[in-house]
Amino acid sequence: MKKVNSLFDIIGPIMIGPSSSHTAGAAKLARIAGAFAGGEVVSAEFHLHGSFRETFRGHGTDRALVAGILGLDPHDTRLRTSFALAEEKGLSYEFIPADLGMVHPNTVRFVLKTRTGQTTEVTGSSVGGGEVVITEVNGFEVRFSGNYNTLITRHKDVEGVVAAVAGILAENHINIATLNLSRTHKGQEASMIIETDSFLAEEALTQIRKLPAMISLMNIQPVKVGEIDV
Repeated sequence: MKKVNSLFDIIGPIMIGPSSSHTAGAAKLARIAGAFAGGEVVSAEFHLHGSFRETFRGHGTDRALVAGILGLDPHDTRLRTSFALAEEKGLSYEFIPADLGMVHPNTVRFVLKTRTGQTTEVTGSSVGGGEVVITEVNGFEVRFSGNYNTLITRHKDVEGVVAAVAGILAENHINIATLNLSRTHKGQEASMIIETDSFLAEEALTQIRKLPAMISLMNIQPVKVGEIDV
């Protein structure tokens, strides 16, 4: 039997329903994906896999995904009217049935285009209770939850980069919760996903950006489904 740690584990998150997996989790996934886009999203493709593909209309997944791209929290009551909000803001969107392979049944791949023409692809899964896992960003395999402050680097695959970034975090009294490293090919480009226990000051982010091997750096603040205070 799964251990119950809190009332939240029993009654779930504060959210706009009907489903924590299909609605709250979907909104959370989309909000994280929207943050990766790095600008105002004007076009969104939602490639829906498994259960998402079969039930996205009945469970409100469609409205939740659009709401997340618009930057709404999973518990925001405006989620119900996200289609109208998207029309007001000039956001176009499309829901596309897909087979994404051997992945969680509640998985979606986002293809997002910003007003500047930049395209970003993010894949993630809603794994229950409003919790999510991001598994791919722009071709890089990753794994993080969105529950922590998250640094995403893109850098040259050379020695010393991981140690240099970790050193800057330590100097700024930032504790690393998790760290995942992936690369395209040896000696080419690599990416780090670092979840930290606290926010980074702009000074620390500037230090990391100035590292010779650093190509780009993104800092995404946590996206949490509302919990009940007891």
